[in-house]
Amino acid sequence: MNSSLLRVGTTYIPVKDARAAAEWYVKNLGAVISYQDDEKAIINLADQSFFLVKAKEGETANFLDAKGRKRFSMTFEVDGMEKLETLHQEFSQKEIQTGEIEDRGHAGRNFVFEDLDGNRFDVWSELSPDYKKRMQY
Repeated sequence: MNSSLLRVGTTYIPVKDARAAAEWYVKNLGAVISYQDDEKAIINLADQSFFLVKAKEGETANFLDAKGRKRFSMTFEVDGMEKLETLHQEFSQKEIQTGEIEDRGHAGRNFVFEDLDGNRFDVWSELSPDYKKRMQY
């Protein structure tokens, strides 16, 4: 595939309070803050920049699928089932809203978690082959 789009550089996430959200991401996910003001915070996490943008009350990055189920808009990857289980346990201990580890009928397992503002994210136990190749796993 020959494409001029090389990678996703930034993802925007709506939050109620940019400073509080940035602190949550640092404390719970190990993010690093690269910029912050009252309207937004730029954090680095999982080899990507995230803009935590102050939004209207109740806004999230979630959406409803065709069957009315609330869905996440992003999946993080970890390297294997053991890492997934360890992360799931760590999130539970930190009292992060965390779903059960699921078998969705494809390779690996997943679980969903929510940030301070109810934005849902997925975690998958499989690293993508291209990432493994580039990072020499």
